[in-house]
Amino acid sequence: MATQNNNNEEKAPAPRGKSMYSYIADAWKSPSQTYIGDLNKQRRIIWRREENFCRIEKPTRLDRARALGYKAKQGYVLVRGRVKKGSFGKRQIKSGRRAKRKGILKMTGGKNFQRVIEERTQARYPNLEVLNSYWVGENGQYIWYEVILVDWSHPVIQADPKINWICYSKHKGRPYRGLTSAGVRGRGLRNKGKGAEKVRPSIKAKGRRGK
Repeated sequence: MATQNNNNEEKAPAPRGKSMYSYIADAWKSPSQTYIGDLNKQRRIIWRREENFCRIEKPTRLDRARALGYKAKQGYVLVRGRVKKGSFGKRQIKSGRRAKRKGILKMTGGKNFQRVIEERTQARYPNLEVLNSYWVGENGQYIWYEVILVDWSHPVIQADPKINWICYSKHKGRPYRGLTSAGVRGRGLRNKGKGAEKVRPSIKAKGRRGK
C-alpha cells in the first residue's frame, strides 16, 4: 500500500504558476491600489507636456497590447494619444434665447473617447492601419490611450498569416467604420440573441432603436 501511495504522489501534476501577463493584468485592475498608481502619476506629469500624439517604442501595458494583437516585430507601431475630457466646447450664443435652448450644456457625442482617439490617430498616420487601442491613464483634463497600428505595406506583415488579412483594401479605415474592438463595443455588437434584435446590421437601421 505504501508503494502505491508513493506512486500516486509522484504522478500528481505539479501546480501551475501564474504567467507574467497575469501579474501585470492584476496590477492594472485597480491601479490606484497598486504600484501602478505612483508610477502613473509620474508618467502623467511627463505625458501632459508632450504632444497630443507621440510615437513610443514599447507598450505601457504589455498584457493588453499582446491581447489586442501587438507583437514586438517589424511593421507594428505604437502611438500614445490623448484627448480632452468633457462635452462639446461650443461657443456661447449671444442672441436672445433662454439658457435651456442654447444647446451648449450637456451636449455629448455619440462616441466614447477611445474611438475618437483611434479616428484621430488614423488621420494622423494615413499610411498605417489602426488595429486596436487600450487605456493607460487619465487626469482631470486629459485621457490617454495607446493605439496599435500596423504597416500593411511592410514585407514582414504581408508574410505573417496571422495579420496579413489587414493588407486587403476592404480593411482600410477600420476606426471610421467601427471595426476595432472599441468600435464593436460602441455599436452594441457584444450582445447576441434575445434583446439584441434591433442592433444589427447597424445602429441607424430599424429606426435607431438598437441602443
